[in-house]
Amino acid sequence: MPKQLSDLYADLCARAQEAAPDGAHALYIAGRRCGWATHAACDALRDALRDAPRIVCDDTALHIGRDLTPGAELNTVLENAAELLRQANCLRGWRDELLDVMDGVLPLGVIERAAVRPLGLLTKAVHLNAWTPDGRLWVARRALSKSTDPGMWDTLVGGLAGCGEDLELALLRECGEEAGLDAPDLVQRTPLRTILRIHRRLPEGYQVEDVLTSTCVLAADARPANRDGEVMQIATVDVATAVRQVAEGEFTLEAALVIIEDIMQRRAAGQI
Repeated sequence: MPKQLSDLYADLCARAQEAAPDGAHALYIAGRRCGWATHAACDALRDALRDAPRIVCDDTALHIGRDLTPGAELNTVLENAAELLRQANCLRGWRDELLDVMDGVLPLGVIERAAVRPLGLLTKAVHLNAWTPDGRLWVARRALSKSTDPGMWDTLVGGLAGCGEDLELALLRECGEEAGLDAPDLVQRTPLRTILRIHRRLPEGYQVEDVLTSTCVLAADARPANRDGEVMQIATVDVATAVRQVAEGEFTLEAALVIIEDIMQRRAAGQI
């Protein structure tokens, strides 16, 4: 092993905790603290304020729908904010996919997925860490077309929960899309549990994300296969190889955290 697992995991956790980007403004939606808006996002919205009367930006904070309550009108304001960011080239792509806007606990509204990082909004990522019966780990290599971490190794399944989506159902959906696994293939899956909340600077903004994982031993004859085009390769690796690849930076940070934490848990339980 390249280093003690506990040391490696501590290093990964430290990488997952970064301060908000320089110049970021505290973000308030419907009067509730929700995230960190990048300097670029604040500038873009400030320039458009005459066309967005329910968006207010001062020297330290960005307020969206300050006098509104959760509902259709607030969602319209959030949609308008995302479109203004799009017009200002502050977004990386456009997904036509809505995610919940959370105040940390409660959903306030929904917004286009591409606007989440520039506004530093909380997301929830669900992962499946899958094993073979003989103790090898299933892993997936992200397609080169992915906007984030293209070509890097990942957990077999990982993705964001959509707006209003139950987290367990979100994982089942992702399992089908990314690995061709349906509910009957996952009878030995553990319930989702949260590992940690990531705070990390990204080129497009600030990642604030709860990382949840479920562990499963797949049947010996299981042959995961990608269905949505977001994975270029699926393979199995032994534990030593997985740890070495994590240490050498071949996995995404989220996948590395999930994999090493799971290996530690399984070793402590005498399962590997």
